[in-house]
Amino acid sequence: MIGACHPSHQSQNQEVKKLITKSELLKKISDKEHISLVDLHHAVNEIIDYLYDALRDGERVEIRGFGAFTVKTFQPREKRNPKTGEKVQVPKTRAIHFKAGKELRDQVLNGFQNHQRKRSANGE
Repeated sequence: MIGACHPSHQSQNQEVKKLITKSELLKKISDKEHISLVDLHHAVNEIIDYLYDALRDGERVEIRGFGAFTVKTFQPREKRNPKTGEKVQVPKTRAIHFKAGKELRDQVLNGFQNHQRKRSANGE
């Protein structure tokens, strides 16, 4: 989901201002770029399907300036139940990892002024 994070990941000082759904995002892009909403929906679904397939196959997917998706594998291990102290076997697990790219980090952490200046200088 864009514009929101899981409540357990929010600090006490952080709040989600607005949740933007995929449909809303596609509508905004369709209106701005004058692209058919149906065509845009199909294109985005193709990208997402490719992302699923690539990650399932163990590939790294990198979108320059945005970030990289990888699947991390955690070997089986022994942990302790925090309540009882009892040893528990944790099976091999996999998790999807996203690392934000430099441009995304800069835009989110430093505001959008730099991005707007770059686009203006490039005539976009």
